[in-house]
Amino acid sequence: MYGNGVKRLLDFLVSLVLLVLLSPIFLTVLIILLVTNHGKPFFVQPRPGRDEKTFRLLKFKTMTDARDKNNTLLPDTDRLTKVGIFVRKTSLDEIPQLINVLKGDMSLIGPRPLLMRYLPYYSERERKRHQVRPGITGLAQVSGRNNLNWDDRLAMDVKYVENLSFTLDVKIFFKTIKSVLSSKDIVVDAGAVIPDLDVYRSKA
Repeated sequence: MYGNGVKRLLDFLVSLVLLVLLSPIFLTVLIILLVTNHGKPFFVQPRPGRDEKTFRLLKFKTMTDARDKNNTLLPDTDRLTKVGIFVRKTSLDEIPQLINVLKGDMSLIGPRPLLMRYLPYYSERERKRHQVRPGITGLAQVSGRNNLNWDDRLAMDVKYVENLSFTLDVKIFFKTIKSVLSSKDIVVDAGAVIPDLDVYRSKA
């Protein structure tokens, strides 16, 4: 019952309250990024959601669009701005995803929505992660976040789906708050810690 309706109702109500409470911070970051990112405060990217249906993920933009002489984007480390580093360290870049939750694209708690190009690299068991709405935070994020290897991270996503409950969501919610306040396991440049899934699986 919880996963079939109650969870969605709680997602809507809690995300609405959070957006109202965080609106001063939201607007402050928005204005700063409008200036520092030359009028582009948001990062929008297609991601696979529930049942692998595509939706547009919304985050605050923390990197420039700087490219090399071949018009290829520079590495993330070279494109991160000073403001962007702070926004990532404090997890403020995630706030716009509350809008995704309100729209029904995402849940507050669930497997993180990863890149579209990763879809061919999941095992059949790992595809279970798409049986629920992706989340702003999830079991993998409070169990090591980007410090987990891909096999353990995806295993955590499946474990979450198989054990979905109100109690588990509450535990993850409060562990997330604790992690954000302490900046625990927050990695500014994830690519420097763990390779992309397609690269990781191609070498396996």
